[in-house]
Amino acid sequence: MLLATKECLGQLGEKPMPSIDKVNIRPGVSVLSVLRHVEYEPWYALAEFVDNAIQSHMTNKERLSESGDDEVLEVDISYDRDANRLTIRDTAAGIAKTDYPRAFRPAEVPPDRTGLSEFGMGMKSAACWFSSHWEVETTALGEPVSRTIRFNIDHIVNDRIEELDVIEKPADQNAHYTEIRLNSLHRPLKGRTVGKIKEHLADIYRQFLRDADLRLLYDGTPLRHHTPPILKAAHFDRPDGEIVEWKKDIDFDFGDGLRVTGFAGLRDPGSTKRAGFALFRRGRVIQGSGDEHYKPDILFGGAASFKRLRLFGELHLEGFDVSHTKDGFKWDENEEPFLDELRLHLDKDPLPLLKQGENHRVNRKKGEMTAGAQAAADSTAKVMREKLPTAMEVIASQADEGSVPPSSLADVKTPVERKVEFEFKGKRWCVVVRLSEDEAHEDWLSLEADEVQSDGDLRTLTITMSLLHPFMDRFSGEKKEDIEPFLRIAAALGVAEYQAELAGIDAGMVRGHLNTILREAFASP
Repeated sequence: MLLATKECLGQLGEKPMPSIDKVNIRPGVSVLSVLRHVEYEPWYALAEFVDNAIQSHMTNKERLSESGDDEVLEVDISYDRDANRLTIRDTAAGIAKTDYPRAFRPAEVPPDRTGLSEFGMGMKSAACWFSSHWEVETTALGEPVSRTIRFNIDHIVNDRIEELDVIEKPADQNAHYTEIRLNSLHRPLKGRTVGKIKEHLADIYRQFLRDADLRLLYDGTPLRHHTPPILKAAHFDRPDGEIVEWKKDIDFDFGDGLRVTGFAGLRDPGSTKRAGFALFRRGRVIQGSGDEHYKPDILFGGAASFKRLRLFGELHLEGFDVSHTKDGFKWDENEEPFLDELRLHLDKDPLPLLKQGENHRVNRKKGEMTAGAQAAADSTAKVMREKLPTAMEVIASQADEGSVPPSSLADVKTPVERKVEFEFKGKRWCVVVRLSEDEAHEDWLSLEADEVQSDGDLRTLTITMSLLHPFMDRFSGEKKEDIEPFLRIAAALGVAEYQAELAGIDAGMVRGHLNTILREAFASP
């Protein structure tokens, strides 16, 4: 039949369509424009650069030692807020001439995928996520030249540029480093993001930091991970029994090359923010850094469970795959059997961690908080001594302005708002509590009152607390238990001020002074 068809086409004077033997599926440069939209968090994107530096240092450790340079790897991350430029500089072995083409081609996997660099996309995807204008300067160990390459993603994609100029300069052949400069960030680093970056990175690379294989800095300040003290207490059902340390080793496998090792324990003191597991792969944390610890309900219970305050640990997972952004495991169908097996090990005698974590209680006696109280008093007194005069000078300069006017808060960005209505002394009250993430909203606490209603007996009070205030940045985390104490104090102050105003007392000036003191003095470390 096919032969007949060809004959017919020949009779009609038409040539048969040529067959397709091959298709080019290599990613073009347009893929670079897509990388901006990868689902990263800033700390995971930065971790891509740190991963590359660690892998380079580990791969070339013997050569570095032979050259007489076996110092600890140093990675320094710095951010120039005015220029909106992020720089990552490391003292690893640099990018060698033979590796240079592969290092800058998208999706070009490294020859060895058993380390921290395995997908061939880390540096490119992270750099493009941060910036459309970035450059890499590097000097490889043993090569007397430094090389710089510059990326302008819009220009590359629009003009389909497939080759970039490399700028070479003479260099000391014993020098070795890589410096990545990310210019004009898509997402400037501000507010609590910087604090979270430092917290997450210190957690992610805790093993390298503990083993003194890495010195990681942010704006010149070394990042450190602090392992919490372990609970030492008697069994909850034998309070007069032997005092034991509530920590145990974990080691089990469940076939197909899947193995879990590490430790689990109970913290002392408890902390909802810091409890939970950190899950490692190849020496670095994949899941459970910062305030995002791994806390499945099957192990930790519900929100009211005491296990959520104390249970923590470090678990190294072998044989598991991870997401391409290295911020989570690809469990497939293995998470449930992993958790079932882990639960058995956690609660196995003689140290049943889950039962102890749920039932252990701290009975504070008089004087037990004295040491903490003294340290808090010393720190606060130091800040008052150093910063309070400046804050009071600001207040004095505002003395002629009188009480704080009830400014309109209508334009303030408040992603969280709750409204409470109740009746008090024959009047209907409506109290609105709002949490602001508006940088233009400078005060920690703002109030707006309105008694002019159609029926004349509704009092409306709007209380707005700024989440981006320096005082919140200094002392508050991002969880419910971190924010709630501040919000309750803010709400109490707001309602108390409004009631004082209704009684004829000018209390607005107190709030104005409070905002100034918090910003100018008590937000300091």
